[in-house]
Amino acid sequence: MSDAVYRSAEAAAEVEALYRRALERWPVPKTELHLPTRQGPTFVLACGPEDAPPVLLLHGSMANSAVWMPDVALWATKFRLYAVDMIGEAGFSARVRPALAGDAHALWLDDVLEGLGLSRATFAGTSLGGWLALDYARRRPEAVRALALICPAGIGRQKNFLLKVLPLLLLGPWGRRRIWELVFGPAPGTLPDEMQPLADLMEAVGRAARPRVVRIPQLTDAELGKFAMPILAIVGGRDVLLSSRDTRDRLQRAAPQAEICFIEEGYHFLPDQAPRIMDFLERNALSSRD
Repeated sequence: MSDAVYRSAEAAAEVEALYRRALERWPVPKTELHLPTRQGPTFVLACGPEDAPPVLLLHGSMANSAVWMPDVALWATKFRLYAVDMIGEAGFSARVRPALAGDAHALWLDDVLEGLGLSRATFAGTSLGGWLALDYARRRPEAVRALALICPAGIGRQKNFLLKVLPLLLLGPWGRRRIWELVFGPAPGTLPDEMQPLADLMEAVGRAARPRVVRIPQLTDAELGKFAMPILAIVGGRDVLLSSRDTRDRLQRAAPQAEICFIEEGYHFLPDQAPRIMDFLERNALSSRD
């Protein structure tokens, strides 16, 4: 059976070794959990006070829970964080990719919450993880206290980025770097030592993992209009994967309670958002003890 996630067994081994190395730099004490679910084992990193309000962290595609390393030290001061490796991505969860269009991912998250002993939580998601959070809130509104979304899929129009960059794929390392810059913005200068393992990991994932070439289901205005929970959406005006203006306009129209932060010069990757999200969580999630 072919691997749904990685290009080869060797590629998988490299990513998993680098992931393990990156997790050694997790900035606060953590517990690693392996939860049984109907889709197979799911890896979760838990940190923060055990009796604090729960927040599920859902990373995007071509990534894993290490992407939250710059953020968790702040959030874990007041919240119990559960960083979940999405199934079918480059983490330690099952390498299966059920269709996005059905309820398979919501049922999987049902199992995750049950395994964590939770009936309700706040969800924070980025990119495809934002879609996961939105899809779950649509199907299980009673289980979602609030939504903090960074460049979420599922609202704004999905751009046909792959066709645009196909010629760059023929240009070797330079082409791959150019694609990276289009998505994530110009490469930073010298990274802090504690962030280098994360950068090495993300570079390896880009080489080793199979990207999802799928149309992500979009929520309708009627579905967005049924959301009663607090919503924060942070989007970048230079996002090449999703139309951030469409995301902003649809939320303003259909979910007027949503707080929208539109960063004109922001890309699909928006660093340094931890304080803004912490403010939202403190205002909307601290009363949740479910």
